Amino acid sequence: MMHARRAPSFLASAALVLALAGPLAAPVRAAEPAAAPRTLSPNLPLEMLYAPGASLIGTTPEGYAWSADGQLAFLWNDTGGAFRDIWLYAPKTGKKRQLTDLAKGKPGKGVSEAVWLPGSRLAFTLGGKLNIVDADGRVRAVEASMQAIKNLAVSPDGTQIAFVSGGALWVRSSDGGDTHPARRLVAAEEKMYIDGFEWSRQSDAIAFVLADDRRVRVIDIHYDAGGTHHDDKVTRNFPGDETTTLKLGLVSTAGGEARWFDRPNDLDPIWGFGLSADGKSLFVSSSDYIIKRHRIDTYAVASGRRTEFYAFTDLKQIRPDWQVAWAPGDQGLIILTDRGGSNQLWHQSKAGAKPKLLTKTEGEIASFQVDRAHRQIYFVSNAAHYAERQVYRVSTAGGAVARISTGAGTHEPVFSPDYAFMADHFSNDTTPVELYVTPLATGATAQVTSSPAPAFAKQAWAQVRYVQFKSHIDGTPLWARVMLPADYDPAKRYPMVVGSVYSDAVRNQWGGRNAHPTWGFDQHLAANGYIVFNVGIRGSFGQGKKHSQGMFYSYGETDINDLESGVRYAVSAGLADPKRVGIWGSSYGGLMTLMSLFKKPGLYAAGIAGAPATNVAHAYPGQMWIMGEPKGSDFPARYEAQSALYQSKGLADPLMIIHGTKDEVVLYSDTIALTEKMIAQGKRFELVTLPGAVHGWDTEGRDQTLFAFHKMVDFFDRNLKR
Repeated sequence: MMHARRAPSFLASAALVLALAGPLAAPVRAAEPAAAPRTLSPNLPLEMLYAPGASLIGTTPEGYAWSADGQLAFLWNDTGGAFRDIWLYAPKTGKKRQLTDLAKGKPGKGVSEAVWLPGSRLAFTLGGKLNIVDADGRVRAVEASMQAIKNLAVSPDGTQIAFVSGGALWVRSSDGGDTHPARRLVAAEEKMYIDGFEWSRQSDAIAFVLADDRRVRVIDIHYDAGGTHHDDKVTRNFPGDETTTLKLGLVSTAGGEARWFDRPNDLDPIWGFGLSADGKSLFVSSSDYIIKRHRIDTYAVASGRRTEFYAFTDLKQIRPDWQVAWAPGDQGLIILTDRGGSNQLWHQSKAGAKPKLLTKTEGEIASFQVDRAHRQIYFVSNAAHYAERQVYRVSTAGGAVARISTGAGTHEPVFSPDYAFMADHFSNDTTPVELYVTPLATGATAQVTSSPAPAFAKQAWAQVRYVQFKSHIDGTPLWARVMLPADYDPAKRYPMVVGSVYSDAVRNQWGGRNAHPTWGFDQHLAANGYIVFNVGIRGSFGQGKKHSQGMFYSYGETDINDLESGVRYAVSAGLADPKRVGIWGSSYGGLMTLMSLFKKPGLYAAGIAGAPATNVAHAYPGQMWIMGEPKGSDFPARYEAQSALYQSKGLADPLMIIHGTKDEVVLYSDTIALTEKMIAQGKRFELVTLPGAVHGWDTEGRDQTLFAFHKMVDFFDRNLKR
């Protein structure tokens, strides 16, 4: 998010926490594949990395779904094309096969979701249409008149499929015939839509949340594209505005009116809900809108009577990482909360009882699910290393924790219904995403997919390392992910790009932070002589509540100081040339980039702000978690202090802004307001406008991605390579 150019003399004082072997500590990582001849494209041109057709890194396997008898369905393309078909894997035989072959003549990304039906059949969506495929691959379209079908969910007894279409909740027979067409259970009007639903285990009812945006303001997004002026009307609120109403209901699959449960405030966000195994109780995990008081209510389904089951207040809470599930036998709730200082698992047996701590792991727990039959909890945590996500198991009574996953990196598990197998969506810094399957009884993991093209192994990819250092402001430990050129020479100092800066940006997975398709951009920079450096700023997951709450009321202050601490470390460790450090980021990362250039002139030689959030008064209301509400004696000064719009007088170093004119998340008009101000201040900067591009300006087609990335590379080359 920010950065400047000067090389302060105090950089040599950066504190190193890790014992380094040479200039950098080796990361905890999976075993490297066998070395292959490095014969192709040593500079990794962008055109090759983002080539049309088959991708060099292949197509990631997605959409895992287990059948009751232990077969795994997943969505994949073995040739690296964008279109995903349905594939099957049988862990007992180790055999994999392609079930559908639908790509011919069809554009797009293919099958978007698939679920198992009785008789080894699957229901799936393609282009928003519902289809059923038999075990032999024969495909039949169903509900042909319905559009934009999504969120397929089969009833526990397998007889019905629920889904959302047109914002409404529908259910139909799973037999695939036309004699039992879909029935609408919950209607939706304009600006009203189903925001989530869950089957009862008796398959006779569905709990759901109905979102109502009718009180949310509508804004106009004006832009020119394709030779035409456009005026898009967008439902979009700002801090202090009316927000979405969320109603909690239950509907019988036999039909009839939905029953509604009275919430203390229908404007409060819902973080999760679930029916008990016996169908008699319903929990809802909620909070106030600025997430300072987490509350779990339970309802008696028959009477609708509400009981406050759990509550915890923290006036500096900034992350809603909460997750809740029923304990085995409906004996209370399992709660993921940071009430004890970091995200851990707790069990509360009944309303108002004192919660019992089940885990006390290093790092933090990101998610969990309960194996009720075996009274076990499986969870994902960074206990092994800050940048990793490993899978662990603990008894629902607490006690010893066992690690399930192997291989350093990021594991995302999907368990079979009987918890006999774990499908693992895995990658690390040197390996693009692949599907692995692990029998939980033996741990003998099998690799199911091999996605990259043969040329992948011949490339000279960047080296990746992790380092830890201390904040130069308050001594807080910080982590960074460092990408080095494949031919890195520790005797040299390199130009360095910090970014793309954001929270939760330090991950051991292919591409690092994967919110944007910047894996190739980062690799291109490293192949052309740059170090790419990313800091785990305050507010990020993984180091506990005290660490993350350093960001409270502090957009453009604590975060950019953490980035500066990373620059100081990189210079003191002999990595970066202090006169050739750049920074870039998009959205919140754009805010940090601007604030860094505006408030720390001379630290960075250049910065690129993509779709920068220049005015936090125009953020989504959710950003009030950090920046506070627009009221009080310190308002509007508090918002102005966190907004780049009011800090631009300090700009002294080269700046490029990239923004799409159709952006409804960060308004293009906010970029114009900033550029008008900087022009009046006599500042020099570059503005790259992408006509008709939305907030994800680097995801809207190869031509635009290449154009934007080439502009960025040229800008950094001019300012950092001299």
